Amino acid sequence: MPFILLILFGYLLGSVPFGLLIGLSQGKDLRKIGSGNIGATNTGRILGKKWGILCFFLDVLKGLIPMLSVPLLGLVDDPGPLQLTLWLLVGVAAVLGHVFPVYLKFKGGKGVATSLGIVLGLWPYYTICGMITFIVWIACVFISRYVSVASIIAAVCFPIFLSIAIFAKDTWLFTELWPLVVLASLMALLVIVRHRDNIKRLREGSETKVFQPKTNSES
Repeated sequence: MPFILLILFGYLLGSVPFGLLIGLSQGKDLRKIGSGNIGATNTGRILGKKWGILCFFLDVLKGLIPMLSVPLLGLVDDPGPLQLTLWLLVGVAAVLGHVFPVYLKFKGGKGVATSLGIVLGLWPYYTICGMITFIVWIACVFISRYVSVASIIAAVCFPIFLSIAIFAKDTWLFTELWPLVVLASLMALLVIVRHRDNIKRLREGSETKVFQPKTNSES
């Protein structure tokens, strides 16, 4: 029962459209401007860097708070596959809330920042590999200037880094931690699917870059 309530809490918290609320507070509906996405990238592009950073921080908290609630309530001690799965489902519910928010007729963001909240909240397994993945994301942003490309690459790298870590560390047993790899792979797949419009724009050469002035051709 506690896990069921936490999964519901995660979904409802994840459904809170912080990007949209920030935009509306500034007199702009992000669903109708730029890429139409309510995430941090479009928020920063339309409203400015500080608002994009605030949106990113709040979206990360949507995944982090539910994940931290599980150990704070004493629901995991020495987690095996079942406890890990239930713990992860609490965070996954938050990501699904962000992607399919009940408050916006199930039309939300891409889930990257909220997924980062899950990564930061599941210490040490996800957190260590997640920080390495975050470095990869930063590097890809600066090299490609495309947030979408960096997000897709990071999503693919994370389950790979996690698998390498599990097999490299003697105290991390795959027989106990396999749910982490499965959920990480599913989250990566969700991120890629949610970026299908970005992939289309990349192929057409119309995807917006960061760290450069806007042009009329950018969408």
